[in-house]
Amino acid sequence: MQAMAGFIAGSPLLGFQQDPFRAHDRVPRLEELLSPLEFESVAFAKLPRSAYNYTAYGEGSEFTLRRNRQAFDWVKLVPDAMGGSGAPVTATTILGTPAPFPILVSPTAAHAQLHTEGEMAMYQGATAASETPMIVSNVSSFPFEKIATAAKGPLWFQLYPKADLEADREVLDRVQTAGARAVVVTIDQQASVYERALHDRNLGFAPFRRGAAGASPRGAPKNPYRVDENRLWYEWKFFDQIRPMVKVPMIAKGILTPEDAVLCLEHGVDAVYVSNHGGRSMDYGPSSLEVLPEIVDALRGRVPVIFDSGIRRGSDVLKTLALGASAVCLGRIPRWGLGSYGVPGVQKILEIMQAEFKLAMAATGRTTLASINRSLVRTDFP
Repeated sequence: MQAMAGFIAGSPLLGFQQDPFRAHDRVPRLEELLSPLEFESVAFAKLPRSAYNYTAYGEGSEFTLRRNRQAFDWVKLVPDAMGGSGAPVTATTILGTPAPFPILVSPTAAHAQLHTEGEMAMYQGATAASETPMIVSNVSSFPFEKIATAAKGPLWFQLYPKADLEADREVLDRVQTAGARAVVVTIDQQASVYERALHDRNLGFAPFRRGAAGASPRGAPKNPYRVDENRLWYEWKFFDQIRPMVKVPMIAKGILTPEDAVLCLEHGVDAVYVSNHGGRSMDYGPSSLEVLPEIVDALRGRVPVIFDSGIRRGSDVLKTLALGASAVCLGRIPRWGLGSYGVPGVQKILEIMQAEFKLAMAATGRTTLASINRSLVRTDFP
């Protein structure tokens, strides 16, 4: 009779199960999780839906968001059966910043919606994971100076250009004084309306605390087409103008063509960051991975190439390095860790990624970063 009652109560016809899309299982303990992908479901269960949605979704129809993941299926690993002996060595230096792995935390906005301590908690988790470098977003929930006091690991800063050069100068002076070891200038998202409709996505919470890291408030677009003019002035000369203000390495983020990569060199950029903003900038663009090889070829090793968009497993990191990247950045993954378990979640999910990367290196017979090259992969990009 008990079994029959349970069977009847579980019927969607009775409406007892209010969420038919997922099981009502317990939230697992942190130590039970074995894969980065398992953290997403925990974050989904714990976070307000608006906060989860802000992290999860992409621009428009999300073609590019899906393509970012699909592209990794188009790259196959080719093992070296008699590769080098010994444990893989993964430590590296990226633009003067030491890193235990060629892995950084991407700049992403508004961490306070994921955890009360926001970017401070993310920074503490990244530092606990063997001092993984973290890039602080220009639209962080807390000021860079406050974040920098929360831990001891390497910090970079991400800048959204402003037409007012004095405003850029003020922000750059502040963050460099507070310890930013590099400045990442994001030059995509010129006309983004921020993925799906804002009323549907952000209902119930304010996505940014404007002014926290130098961002200034702005009103709604002044035209009937939802086009925000805030970034439509972007020109290459901006790098020439801020170069005297930046005393640390300067990186251009949002590069998707060889032509733009070469222009970066002409304007004093120290590294090229290949990214489509995780599918959150322009829909129906290419995946970052499929354009990476041609950008690397155009640069001919003159500057490091940093990469993000779509990475979910350690094997993805290996594929990206094999196609020519010097390092990768993780955006959604550490956000899942922060939203699900706070500081320990960030540390754990980064450590899983690090362990998976070492395992992928060992499985393919590559024991040093220098031994990772295109002979390791076979690509089938359409």
